[in-house]
Parts: sequence; C-alpha cells; structure tokens
Amino acid sequence: MMLEIAYFSWVRERMGVAGEAVEVPADVADVAALLAWLGARDERGALAFAEPHRIRAAIDGAMMGPDAPLSGAREVALFPPVTGG
Repeated sequence: MMLEIAYFSWVRERMGVAGEAVEVPADVADVAALLAWLGARDERGALAFAEPHRIRAAIDGAMMGPDAPLSGAREVALFPPVTGG
C-alpha cells in the first residue's frame, strides 16, 4: 500500500525530511507495525522511532492509537507529544 507520511518536530529533524511517499509492505497493518517498519529501514528511522510509545499518529487527519489499522489510509502524520500553554 502506498502512504504519504508526514513527520513533525523532532521526528522530522531525526528523519531528515518533512515527509515521504512510501510503499508499505502488506504485513504492516497498523500504526505500531508502521513505526517498527520505519525504525528498521535505516539509522535515521532507528533514531526517530527508538521510543515508539512517545510517537503520536494521525491517520487522514484523525488522531489514532498504535493499534489503529492502516487499511484505506492515504496519509499518516507522526509527531511527538505536544504541550502548550
């Protein structure tokens, strides 16, 4: 499946790009598996996704948990927790 992936904040800095289009293997079925796959691709991914529990995901603009399925998704945005004040 082809996905547009957008990276934000320090995830973007560690990946070295703001986003990319990737062909995701068929066995990558949910957000947790996507993070594991991205982390295993290269050193940048290993650094960015070393602590996957810290990464938040939005699928097609809706916040989702790590067990959210990717089927039918067009875009996944990945970012660290955000604080404000």
